[in-house]
Amino acid sequence: MTASQPAGSRLQHDRQHAIYMLALRTGSVDVADLARRFDVTTETIRRDLSDMQGRQLLRRVHGGAVPVERMNHEPMVEARDTVNAEEKLRIATKAVDEVPERGSVIIDSGSTTHRLAMVFPVERDVHVVTNSLNTALTLSRRGIRDLTVLGGAVRTKRLAMVDDTTRSELEHMAIDVLFVSCDGLSFKHGLTTPYREEHALKRAMMERADRVVALVDHSKFGNAQMFSFASFEEIDVLITDAGVDPEAVDILSAHDVIVHSG
Repeated sequence: MTASQPAGSRLQHDRQHAIYMLALRTGSVDVADLARRFDVTTETIRRDLSDMQGRQLLRRVHGGAVPVERMNHEPMVEARDTVNAEEKLRIATKAVDEVPERGSVIIDSGSTTHRLAMVFPVERDVHVVTNSLNTALTLSRRGIRDLTVLGGAVRTKRLAMVDDTTRSELEHMAIDVLFVSCDGLSFKHGLTTPYREEHALKRAMMERADRVVALVDHSKFGNAQMFSFASFEEIDVLITDAGVDPEAVDILSAHDVIVHSG
């Protein structure tokens, strides 16, 4: 807690995060139940739910709320960014070890890879390529010297470019390290996504990179999506958090993937 973030604000943030996670797990939340759970008034809970609706995390319904993420096939950026936030930041901080002192990297779009932009060592002589507007803005504000944003139509829910134009801009690039995220990790099919265009773009990124570093929080393990874009044999390093199952680490290590967790 800092001087700019008083205790009340911190408690509200923690309570809203807990409410959001509960809504994702159960599909809905009830005002009266939340008031008892957090030992606050129903008016306080209603203000929380209204605030979260304004940020497109929840939608108010009679007596409670439901998560936007379950209502839409593709969650909004802010909703994705809230889930497992602390784990994603730890993963990103560890990923800094994989950033070369000089050279080039691609930072894929995604909430975990955006955390990497927040801690990226901008003082290094590294040219960053990204298809994420969020990542580009964060790096620009932090003073990155060399930055290329891949063009194309913007997928507004992810604030990222993933179409044919985006892929074509990769054709003449030779990249040292790719930092890639995923929507699910299948022990049969590798890294997966439910989106056809993202599958094609991630494949193109992998083909242009000498080294592939996957940033995957533990909630993605065992979550198979429709399109597989990377086998374990194509991944050099996978960085995850302490919540990962040790057996999963053993499976990845058997495929010669270097795994960092914790």
